[in-house]
Amino acid sequence: MVRYSLSTGALAAIVAVYFLWLHPNDLTVALTLLILILLVSANWGLRHAVYLSFASSAVFNFFFLPPVLTFTIRDNRNWVALGTFLLTGIFASQLAERARSEASISRDRQREAERLYEFSQQMLVKADVIDLLNDLPQMIAGTFNFTDTALYLCERDRVYRSRLDYNDVSAAELRDAAFTRDHRREEERNVTLAPILLGTRPIGALGITGTGISREALDAVCGLVAIAIERANVVESLTRLEASRESERLRNALLDSVAHELRTPLTSITAAITSLQTAPLDPPQRAEMMEVIEQEAARLNRLVGEAMEMAELDAQAIQLDLRPRSMRDAVELAMGAVDASLKMHSVETHFPDSLSVVEMDIERIAKVLQHLLENAAKYSPPGSPIVVSAEAADGRLCTSVADRGPGVSDLERVMIFDKFYRGQGQRHRVQGTGMGLAIAKAIVEAHGGTIDVTSRPQRGSVFTFCLPLQQKDRT
Repeated sequence: MVRYSLSTGALAAIVAVYFLWLHPNDLTVALTLLILILLVSANWGLRHAVYLSFASSAVFNFFFLPPVLTFTIRDNRNWVALGTFLLTGIFASQLAERARSEASISRDRQREAERLYEFSQQMLVKADVIDLLNDLPQMIAGTFNFTDTALYLCERDRVYRSRLDYNDVSAAELRDAAFTRDHRREEERNVTLAPILLGTRPIGALGITGTGISREALDAVCGLVAIAIERANVVESLTRLEASRESERLRNALLDSVAHELRTPLTSITAAITSLQTAPLDPPQRAEMMEVIEQEAARLNRLVGEAMEMAELDAQAIQLDLRPRSMRDAVELAMGAVDASLKMHSVETHFPDSLSVVEMDIERIAKVLQHLLENAAKYSPPGSPIVVSAEAADGRLCTSVADRGPGVSDLERVMIFDKFYRGQGQRHRVQGTGMGLAIAKAIVEAHGGTIDVTSRPQRGSVFTFCLPLQQKDRT
């Protein structure tokens, strides 16, 4: 009613100005009234414009066609002019209404296209496509301003909901909707059910509570969801295949490495036992054979222990005893454990007097240092020094073990911390399983730290691991 009143008021104002003051010709009045009709139609719709067309025809006849101030028309040509004016006003109103409607539809389609683009971007930037299925209903509801959303997948026979307490759409309804071809709308519940099709194959259904989206846009949403579901299935299959291949590769590498490493101590133990049983040996020789058996048995025990420790670290089954400890204590503990391996090398330690304590499991960190020291002793020339140093920087305590070995190439730096990997040029010269650095890396990362290596060919390598300092130590 407000719009009808405003239309009437605008018409009255034009009539008053033209009739009382300006006195223009009939054509000017008709064109002015026609412009008013078009403006009303473009902004308020066809109903108001049709009303204004009849009202304008009436006042045009009453105030401007002779005889004025009466509805009588003497000249037949004025009848034609009046009828033409009325029809022009109505047709122009229809055209303006159509243009307004199409513009409104175009704006709605633009908003839907923008939301579809935003929705597709959200799906693409989602790192874990498996977890994407759990987030899809909430993403759809948030992007398209639905009250709630439910997603059903045929292959998994599972319903994903935007809220745990959202029960407007049942699982049975979604199952039925998945095998239909048309949308189903229930106005009373304000619920829409739509099938999700990949080509002609049904893969699920979408249930939404709310309005504000066209059928075409809803089909596009279902299409994007279908692509996301198929992508998740493909990634899951590839992940399983890759895991299977990796498991097979690791198993073969483990068998090859362990078989190779176990053969040497077992051969030594067998030879020593055979000598003790068959050959006449004096006491020093028997003592030497017993020492060989003891050393090789300890080596076997170490190999088995490394394999078990690597399995625990891979399964994240270790419990860290984190306490504020000094890195000096961890280095001393590690050097005591590898004293036999360091017989041919001198170890230099460089620690500042004000070295910060760090929260760590000292036995695990000592194990890291033990592997690094053993690695340095294996690859460094006899008599060369091994340098252990530590310093605090950027909120971390970084500890380094430097050797004088052959170094690590840039290509091998990428793989040096992988399980069972050993240097190309040293794997047949130096004994080992390739698990030491992998164990060290897993322990450091379990502490929230990092480990890396820098190297110069034929000049040695520096293995550095950094652990985060406590907040009070950073200030």
